[in-house]
Order: sequence, then C-alpha cells, then structure tokens
Amino acid sequence: MECYLLRDKTRAEAERFPLKKKDSRPGNRVRAGSEKKQVHAAKPARRADTAPKKREPDAVRSVPKPAPKEKAIPATAVEQAPARPLKPRTGERPAEQVPVILESSGAGDFHLIDSGNGLKLEQYGDYRVVRPEAQALWQPSVPDRVWQNADAIFTGDTDEDGMGRWRFPKEALGETWPLSLLGVDFLGRFTAFRHVGVFPEQIVHWEWLKNAVESADRPLKVLNLFGYTGVASLVAAAAGAEVTHVDASKKAIGWAKENQALAGLEQAPIRWICEDAMKFIQREERRGSTYDIILTDPPKFGRGTHGEIWQLFDHLPLMLDICREILSPKALGLVLTAYSIRASFYSMHELMRETMRGAGGVVASGELVIREAGLDGKTPGRVLSTSLFSRWEPK
Repeated sequence: MECYLLRDKTRAEAERFPLKKKDSRPGNRVRAGSEKKQVHAAKPARRADTAPKKREPDAVRSVPKPAPKEKAIPATAVEQAPARPLKPRTGERPAEQVPVILESSGAGDFHLIDSGNGLKLEQYGDYRVVRPEAQALWQPSVPDRVWQNADAIFTGDTDEDGMGRWRFPKEALGETWPLSLLGVDFLGRFTAFRHVGVFPEQIVHWEWLKNAVESADRPLKVLNLFGYTGVASLVAAAAGAEVTHVDASKKAIGWAKENQALAGLEQAPIRWICEDAMKFIQREERRGSTYDIILTDPPKFGRGTHGEIWQLFDHLPLMLDICREILSPKALGLVLTAYSIRASFYSMHELMRETMRGAGGVVASGELVIREAGLDGKTPGRVLSTSLFSRWEPK
C-alpha cells in the first residue's frame, strides 16, 4: 500500500552480530564459530575497579583478527578504496513524488502487535518479541500482561548500536528459529544487537522487487549491497533473477547461505560476495558490469573486510554515483534505504535526483512505516516510522 502524505517523520536501525557463546569456565568467552581451542588455564576474573571496554558495533562489517604475534593496524591507518571524483551530470532531474509513505501491516510470519513507552511488541512466527523502539513515544494499547508474557525480551543498551542480551521469561529458546516472508523460508536469530535477522519495514521494497522481476520480459540481474542475511536476495532469486549479494561480514554471509539452504534455493543463481561494498562497485565499474536493479541499505557507520571505514554522509554521494554508472541501459530501479540517522528524507531525495539527472523517470522518497496490527494481526492501530528511503524508477 502506498500513501502520499504531506508531512515528514523520522526513524532508527543497525547491526548484526550473533550472540557470543560462553565457555563453561568463568572468565572465558569463545567467539561463535571460532576454531581456536582454549588450551590455557582460565583467566582471572576482571578486577572490580576495571571498567570493561565498550565494543564498537560493526554495523556492516567485521574487522578480521590480526595474525598471531602481529600488531593490528589501526583503523585510521587502513588504506581506503581510492575515491574517484563524482561524474558531472547534465540534463533534467527526474520527476519527483514526495513525501511518499510506504506502509506495511506485516507479511508472512511477521506483524507489529503493539508499541509504546519506547518499546515495540512484535510477532515473529511462534514467538512474541519485545525490543527497544525510541520513536514509540505513546502509551501501549494492549494490557501489560500481554507484554510481560512475551517469549523474548531484549535488555541492555537501548542505543540502536548498543549491545545487550536477551531474556526469555517463559523458557530458554534456541539461538535460531524458522520464519517465512513472501514465500521464502529463512532463520530468525537472537543477536547481541537486538536484531533478529530481518528488517520487516523492507517488505514493501521486497514486494516491489518481486513484482518487477516476475513481470519482466527478460532475465534480470539484481545487485544487493549491504545485503545482511540475504532475505531480499532470496526473494529476488525465487522470482527468477540472477543475484549478486555483497556484505563484508563473514558471519552475515554464512547466515545468508544457511537461509538459502532452508529456502530450498541452493541451485538459484546467487553470488555471495564477502567484500567492502565500495571496493566491489568500483571494481564492477572498471569491468563494465551492469545490473538491472540495485538495492543498497547502508548503515550510518561501519567497517569493511580490511578495516575500511564507511561513513554514510561522507561516502553516500560517491556510492550512488557509482551505482548510477553500473545500472544497465534498461534498468528498472535503484533503491536506497537509510536508517538510524538524523536527517530528513529530503536529503536522500535531492541526492538521488541529482545522481539520476538526465536519466528520466521518477524519484519517489519518504519513509517506510509499519502499522500496528493487534494480537490477531488484523486490527489496524498506530503507525511506527522505521526508515528513510529514496527509489528511482525509469517510469
């Protein structure tokens, strides 16, 4: 459902890390997936007067560990991908549609039950989940007993990038559980950054993507940048597209491959690329590679596979400029979403129109929102703003 409103809103989102697995010995922790065996005695407990270091969230990408006995290179010393100047653009800017509010009330195994007091109560398959939501400024609608009866509650740092842990009031739950959206099966996962492996506000874009691929009169090539756990990539592949999925987190790529197997799409034409997104698209530009649809969902801040720094406001103009260059002559769309930033969607909108100057078509920009659907998933309630977006289409 697309609604055209005359007012603006704001938003919040970020990353993506599986929970750390604890060693049975106190004082020791082992990273999930680590192959290094613990051979030494347990380390003494941290002194009470020693404050733990705050771990910086890896909103895009994990920095690889240095080899043994080698000193890690500071992130500030890491060589960035060489930045080329922006291409001069001429011609008329595309037509515009603003503000556009793309609304979802849920799909498949997801719906928003209620929100308020800085929290949201969501249904993910069989589980009811409580997570922080800074923009839920009002009072909840459903009784307290419903909130207290949730299966999983995220506790800890309420900042969007902050780490915390999950509390399971009823019984201990496994790290993953099966979910389905738009006919694609995948795994939900309780991560240390409050996220569960899918961002349901994107459903409206995924529906648009699915329809575009299925209604095309030719095979389409789709590029998914900052692809995370691959749900959008699987939706595109299931619809018949050839997909290139890029994310610099090895954990996210591994999770995406698990989702591919669960969805029964092992034979689907998907390239899983674990690399810094900027480096990848710069190389694709040099190669002359093109794509019919490009999705990009960058974080506010992140690091590439070799410590490359990503800053949304610094690097987004060049990223969109390169994306314009690698769009095919018959491209069907360029989609940008931006979360957890203090900006108006108009900033994204004007940048997209300048980037696509001379390409014709239309740029629609605004916000992605989710409407509360009550306990039954069918009772409309208030609207929760989640993300800014801008989408260019050739018509």
